[in-house]
Amino acid sequence: MLYWLLYPLKTDIPAFRIFGYVSFRAVMATLTAMLITFVLGPKFIRFLKKLKYGEKIRDDGPKSHHTKAGTPTMGGLLLISSMSFSILLWGNLNNKHVWVLWMTTLAFSFLGFADDYKKSVKKIAMGMRGKTKFFWQLIISLVFSVFIYLYPLSESQNTNIYFPFLKDPVIDLGVLAVLFWVIFINGFSNAVNLTDGLDGLATGLSLITLSTLSVICYLTGVQELAHYLLIPFIPESNELTIFLGSLVGAGIGFLWYNNHPAQVFMGDTGSLALGGGIAMSAILIKREILLFILGGIFVAEAASVILQVGSYKLRKKRIFKMAPIHHHFEELGWHENKVVVRFWIIGILLALISLSSLKII
Repeated sequence: MLYWLLYPLKTDIPAFRIFGYVSFRAVMATLTAMLITFVLGPKFIRFLKKLKYGEKIRDDGPKSHHTKAGTPTMGGLLLISSMSFSILLWGNLNNKHVWVLWMTTLAFSFLGFADDYKKSVKKIAMGMRGKTKFFWQLIISLVFSVFIYLYPLSESQNTNIYFPFLKDPVIDLGVLAVLFWVIFINGFSNAVNLTDGLDGLATGLSLITLSTLSVICYLTGVQELAHYLLIPFIPESNELTIFLGSLVGAGIGFLWYNNHPAQVFMGDTGSLALGGGIAMSAILIKREILLFILGGIFVAEAASVILQVGSYKLRKKRIFKMAPIHHHFEELGWHENKVVVRFWIIGILLALISLSSLKII
């Protein structure tokens, strides 16, 4: 909004040129979302407690988690609201790709809210039916994928698949890219949701992933930097940094209240949106395969559930003491904080590896 209102006045007021700089608006978007979450966090938590929107702890989970019963959930509403206000304030709303990324992320959040509402308010133990939830995830991801296929940021590279440490595309999927993107988005959306089982775990890992993607996103949209780093140049993609910065800022503010012992949980309202937003951002800057490295913890969490279920159905034996894998380490005797911090450390290492792939001679 400020870009619309103030940047056109740059001729009369030279200081307003600063609103044309993506780097400035990205930093301000991050700070704005963070401050909103910091300030509104206590009031929002009290509001959720008053409504008794508390978390129900499953009986088959770790025994140490039973003390968390009743902790306010649906905290993703605060995170996504802060992000949205920041995008509205600092984003270039002429960019249709900012809009589709923003709106589909909100759609994932709304779907997660519907699931949380059934569990926390309606007291339906399993929440929304799995088939219903999966159907709407498919619809949301399909809308995004078809839009990107029809209106790409870069027509020459839209359906190309790039591999880390290789400067040239490996394959052009053509129309099959739509199917790949749908699977990719849903996979990461659910992976972040599965990771959200310990205080601050999914939030912290999402911050690491989002921060790294925001750097790559900015570099991808600056022609000189993209060519120097041997990565695909995608015009206007750096404008998506505002979206990513807003999520980072909101996530930092939310982590203040979500770290152990958590005062609030994000619930599916936040985790589905974070996972979807991360995956869709990676698609827009052609870093789908790199996200498997950058988001390696999310991949491991989802894979542990698939392996555990598959092994039990086929052999009636479990591979892990409990899945997702963060619960396995808890069952081994690791304190919750130790699991979270060590997973964060691995996430940082994966982020550094991902950044090292940017320039290969």
